[in-house]
Amino acid sequence: MPNITVELLSGRTLDQRREFVAAVTDSAIAILGAKREAVRIVFTEIEKSDVANGGV
Repeated sequence: MPNITVELLSGRTLDQRREFVAAVTDSAIAILGAKREAVRIVFTEIEKSDVANGGV
């Protein structure tokens, strides 16, 4: 069973998440041979102020 954890900056809409879930699930089925009902995706939202890129 693929367990996929996704960290996203907050602010994505429910429709965006649903579209993402559909695409990732389809990819897991096609590439990993997973069954649709076995694919689990967990989102963790983070605030932009909690992220630093390039030491900044």
